[in-house]
Amino acid sequence: MWVSFQETATLVCVLTFDDLLERARLLAGDGRRRALLGIAGSPGAGKTTLAERLVRELNGAGEPWVAHVPMDGFHLADAELERLGRRGRKGAPDTFDAAGYAALLRRLREEGDGDGDGDGVVYAPGFERVLEQPLAGALPVPSTARLIVTEGNYLLLGTGAWRRVRAALDEVWFCELAEAERVRRLVARHEEFGKGHEAAVAWVSGTDQRNADLVAATRDRADLVIRPG
Repeated sequence: MWVSFQETATLVCVLTFDDLLERARLLAGDGRRRALLGIAGSPGAGKTTLAERLVRELNGAGEPWVAHVPMDGFHLADAELERLGRRGRKGAPDTFDAAGYAALLRRLREEGDGDGDGDGVVYAPGFERVLEQPLAGALPVPSTARLIVTEGNYLLLGTGAWRRVRAALDEVWFCELAEAERVRRLVARHEEFGKGHEAAVAWVSGTDQRNADLVAATRDRADLVIRPG
């Protein structure tokens, strides 16, 4: 089950995962206009898990019509972060190419309108978690994709180029998790990808927490707030 809070925060209703699937399907409508669904939330809140499940269930065993394009592919490379003096706070809003991300979303929208029968493919960057580096051209989005699910921390941020990100999306859902569990998962993730326990805890309580606080302040701008119930 999922608990959903509407924008006004005055209405609380219980949604099943099937309800979320149906809401996502309705965004795509008759498929002539490509729809973009964003999933925002703090680091470790479960955005990727939710996005991947939505895409998998919506596509089923038939011809894929939903594509997953995460924001993480727009991380600046470590070499550029070093040059800018931002390596120590990787994951903050200014350590991403927000303008590039907004431009990709606009391109996905513009090139996706129509009947979806063309041969054009838009390539999006991916992110390699072991290397912690973006990978250019890693994610092909075919013209047959009528719904794009994108997820990341800053989809609702109202500053700089991030404003153009929100404007490109039909809906944004905010993924929320109990704070203790979010932190536990985030520490475990950092350990899985190479950090020692103390280093993982220090990063989560420092850099990641500052980012999480910033993201949490954008919650009220979401169309839907969901959390495990």
